[in-house]
Amino acid sequence: MITEVRAAPKSRLSLHGLGVICGLTAGVWLGAAEAPTKLVNAGFSPFAISLGMVAGVFTARWTFPTLLKGTSYVFADLMEKKHLIVWALLAGALWAVANTLTVFAIRDVGLAVAFPMWNANSLIGLFWGRVLFRELEGASGRNIAKVVVGGVAIVIAAVMLGFSTLHGGTMGQHTVRGIAAALGASLMWGTMYVPYRKAYLSGMNPLSFVTAFTVGELGTVLALTLILDGGIHSTAFQLFHMPGVLFWLFLGGFVWVIGDLFQQFAAKYLGIGRGIPLSNTNQLWGLAWGALVFGELATADREHMLLVIGGSLMMIVGALAISTAVASAKENSSTNEAVLRECVRYELNYDKTILAQAGDEFDGAEQTRRWWDYAIVAVATGVFVVLGARAVVPPLAMNMRWVAALGAMLILSLGAGAWSLWRRTKFC
Repeated sequence: MITEVRAAPKSRLSLHGLGVICGLTAGVWLGAAEAPTKLVNAGFSPFAISLGMVAGVFTARWTFPTLLKGTSYVFADLMEKKHLIVWALLAGALWAVANTLTVFAIRDVGLAVAFPMWNANSLIGLFWGRVLFRELEGASGRNIAKVVVGGVAIVIAAVMLGFSTLHGGTMGQHTVRGIAAALGASLMWGTMYVPYRKAYLSGMNPLSFVTAFTVGELGTVLALTLILDGGIHSTAFQLFHMPGVLFWLFLGGFVWVIGDLFQQFAAKYLGIGRGIPLSNTNQLWGLAWGALVFGELATADREHMLLVIGGSLMMIVGALAISTAVASAKENSSTNEAVLRECVRYELNYDKTILAQAGDEFDGAEQTRRWWDYAIVAVATGVFVVLGARAVVPPLAMNMRWVAALGAMLILSLGAGAWSLWRRTKFC
């Protein structure tokens, strides 16, 4: 008999509600994370931008899990589910390829247009969730309709935004390349969610998963740079001798890590078919940074504006339609069966796994901070402080009032998301 996940007391936030908050918070932070890659317009190689950002991601990823849980907890979780380490490395490799493609896309078609196109990854994630993990099995007709309509809306929005890059009825070489890069990133990111879901069906904590994930992404970006960008003569390595510029890429990586952690929790509590589309409201925030801060749409004509705005709104509506399809009891039972299959395949304890998936601590795992935990946090913080002290304003035109306004939204959303996670699950 399949054990049902015990319901949370009425005084506690539901897992669905927590997943929604995490997804929306992820959207705000992921939308801001790509803004520093605008440095590519200042003459830097896309590989240099990607490697610099991933170095910041690597530094921040080891900081947050250590700060929140301690390395003892993280490695106990990883050792309990060793089979998931290779899946985390694979996910990191897919992310690295996708992130590099987004830099090319931003360079060739701009942030405001490229962002919505690669957010079609939610449709790819939905496909894999249904095929591999039987998501939506047992769902009501209304929920299935929401998912289908939302998916169609996302595809239509991607087409609209693709056509919005055409001017004078022709498609230039750079435009085609930018669209291809954005769609390639969508495919990579959509497939990346398969390891996510597999990990969380096995009860792994997102903080543990991203610790292994970061090794895969840094190694892959480094390999891409060495193979495709001139080896040791790549401009990426020259960038590391420019701390005034490097800080902004590290900052972008820092922001991305926060957004991705919330996205991971959304995928855990809602599934990839619902959690990922909700986090893809980052399109709205990406558009805001591109248009309001960097002025990407300042000279756009009326037709161009209508396509960008209309496509953006349609993508948001599609994502929300999918995410508001609350799972029924039958669908939750199907999810529990998927958990059981993972437990049987990898000889995991089903009762512990089902509780961990619901946000309950596994075995009271060790969370004591060791001296090296404080050393890791101190070193990582020191890297950001040193780079920040030597930072220079990038050679880009920016509206600082909108930078302040959007920065305030980042802080508010972080407070709401972190407080909700802490109260409901203690970041489990």
